[in-house]
Amino acid sequence: MMTDLIKTIDQISRDKGIDRKILINTLEEAIRSAARKRFGSRYDLEVAFNDELGEIEVFQFREVVEEVANPDMEISLEEGRKLDPECELGDSLGTKREMADFGRIAAQSAKQVIIQRMKDAEREIVFEDFKDRKREVINGIVQRFDRAGIVINLGRAEALLPYHEQIPRETYRQGDRIRAYVLDVDRDGRGPQIILSRTHPDFLRSLFEIEVPEVAEGIVQIMHVAREPGSRSKVAVATNDSDIDPVGACVGVKGSRVQAVVQELRGEKIDIVPWSPDPARFICNALAPAEITRVIVDEGNRLMEVIVPDDQLSLAIGKRGQNVRLASKLSGWRIDVTSESRYSKILREGFESLLRLEGLGDGTAEILLKHGFSSAEDVARSSLAELAQLPGLSEEKAEKILESARSLLLAEAVSPTGEDPAVTEDVNAGNRVDELGEPNLTEETIPQVEPQREDKGPDGQ
Repeated sequence: MMTDLIKTIDQISRDKGIDRKILINTLEEAIRSAARKRFGSRYDLEVAFNDELGEIEVFQFREVVEEVANPDMEISLEEGRKLDPECELGDSLGTKREMADFGRIAAQSAKQVIIQRMKDAEREIVFEDFKDRKREVINGIVQRFDRAGIVINLGRAEALLPYHEQIPRETYRQGDRIRAYVLDVDRDGRGPQIILSRTHPDFLRSLFEIEVPEVAEGIVQIMHVAREPGSRSKVAVATNDSDIDPVGACVGVKGSRVQAVVQELRGEKIDIVPWSPDPARFICNALAPAEITRVIVDEGNRLMEVIVPDDQLSLAIGKRGQNVRLASKLSGWRIDVTSESRYSKILREGFESLLRLEGLGDGTAEILLKHGFSSAEDVARSSLAELAQLPGLSEEKAEKILESARSLLLAEAVSPTGEDPAVTEDVNAGNRVDELGEPNLTEETIPQVEPQREDKGPDGQ
């Protein structure tokens, strides 16, 4: 007949999902720890679980000797033959010890070992269950709040949503259902070992995979995601199927698909833009609905200067620079936005500075402008080899122009005119930068691009 201990082991194994052998080994280790606590190293003890009797058995082993010097480790031949008539000198005889011999302190120690081993076994099971679920979106229920964040009940496991992974201004109450992204599964950390996030860009990507079948099937690809959680996001999409509009697929009929994502993110506005392998065109798409008239590309510094009509400047930059900041994150390029009037002024002043160089007329100045030398300062910072490669410039003439530019730059540094150099605002860094110091820029005129679809939150803003 099955004893209460066996029933308890089987029930815990079923309820906690812990292997029966692990539970039995835990019990044996706990009793072994209790025995060490009670007797130290004086006794040679062995602990084993008897499955037939349904109990833990503890045996004390002593060596059979002629004369006993240590009663804890030795037994006389006469006493030994009372236990086993066939024993001989040098044999090791085991006698069963009662559990009551261990005392209260030893029993408490055994209990602590059992509790700790049970927790370790549960943590290992949780790790094995969730280690392959990283980067998935899962559902849970808000269980409690602590100093580290919100503890989420996932059923057989608990997860932590840290405060820095929560969308700003989101509030929850105990019992609320929540959806989040599995950021990490930690085997060794204390407390909940599943870390969740609602601010990670891949959370937004995963939500589109759930809501848009074309994304889940790989027909439409999400190339890049840039987020300012709780405020605005930009998503760049592309497809190899010419019959599918990737932006339209993500937006859905009457915006149904993107609105499902917006509602999950509590009203975060989402701009879906077409991706392009051409960085200049891609940035024009990312900055839409602002109209772009010209883009100046500096590939070496991954910098683009975007020229927009004067009335489009605030639209391109966005509120507190958000639009251009997100476009920069999305593309991986630094973006400077300049109005047409300021850019024209910079070009005019730069051209005038070129005309001040000795031996340089309108034709040569236009050649320099065409090849990226927009001012005398650009020329002064170049090398003789660079100038001599330009069409219509001999090495002698290039050397003369270079010396003139450097002399002019030195003279202006020594005797400043008191006028401010042409400057523009760097909307990414919040600084003001000298606009005359970017050599070797190439200029492209960008054709009109389709405006991005801008999907707003439930409030329509």
